[in-house]
Amino acid sequence: MSRWPAWACPVHGMELRPSADALHCPSGEVYPIRESIPRFVESQSYAAGFGAQWNHFRLTQLDSRTGTRLSEQRLRRCLGEVLWTELAGCQVLECGCGAGRFTEILVREGAFVTAVDLSEAVTANRDTVRSERHRVLQADLMRLPFAPRQYHVVMCLGVLQHTPDTVGALQRLYEQVRPGGYLVVDHYARTWRRYTTAAPLFRAWMKRLSPSAALRWNERLVKCFLPLHVRARSRVAKLLLGRVTPVAYYGDIYPELTPDQQYEWSLLDTYDGLTDWYKRLLTKPQFERMLATLAGEDVWCAPGGNGIEARVRRPMRRD
Repeated sequence: MSRWPAWACPVHGMELRPSADALHCPSGEVYPIRESIPRFVESQSYAAGFGAQWNHFRLTQLDSRTGTRLSEQRLRRCLGEVLWTELAGCQVLECGCGAGRFTEILVREGAFVTAVDLSEAVTANRDTVRSERHRVLQADLMRLPFAPRQYHVVMCLGVLQHTPDTVGALQRLYEQVRPGGYLVVDHYARTWRRYTTAAPLFRAWMKRLSPSAALRWNERLVKCFLPLHVRARSRVAKLLLGRVTPVAYYGDIYPELTPDQQYEWSLLDTYDGLTDWYKRLLTKPQFERMLATLAGEDVWCAPGGNGIEARVRRPMRRD
């Protein structure tokens, strides 16, 4: 018996049969395996920029590289202490896995992690984590290749706000949670700061560039504006720069990062904030109403991280 939930055709729901270079559905659908990664999508569509991002910045946010616990602290807060202490042996589905900042921690804590991304970030994730308790695939979270209700934890951090349909994505994720298991998610918050910055003007231009061109222009922007943020000392100067430049600056938020790491994080998050095709914003009450439609238990929802963090437990009863 496999230690992993079986593959299921995202079109017909039938169990897939593996061969050396593909997964086969009895109905005739064939899903190729390239570079040891099963591929359930033909193109990256709106996520192409994320693929370029995570392959270019594949090491930037890894705790194992920075020598910090920034990713661990965020993951631990979102999971809650109960889930954190019970990760060993759990089946975890991580959707929107990126380069693996959370993947490497989940595997380290003993979880069996199925890492999914729509983009070519899957290659970076594969290279980040080498473990028998880790598998990676390229797929759309709206059409996941698994039978429902097989995972103890379904996690999706930093992703929902970038999908075409937040409500639909939330429902698809919850379908994968087994009875008694948890869905762990977050979402950008709608705040006045989002509407009082010049970043949307830069984004309207940057997100239409090719990934390679966007990376080049992103570096120019950071080299131009980041030194101003670093030199700013007064609260007024910092507030003003935060409104008129599109550059992400974490000097006051993550002082444990070295100057070189601050520069890398600025490059990464400035690119992330200016090239995402979808950027949806929700208030906390709006997000809570979405979670309520799942009819789960033990709902936790609080400001934090990128905006709002939440988790919900699927009842043990078979609904």
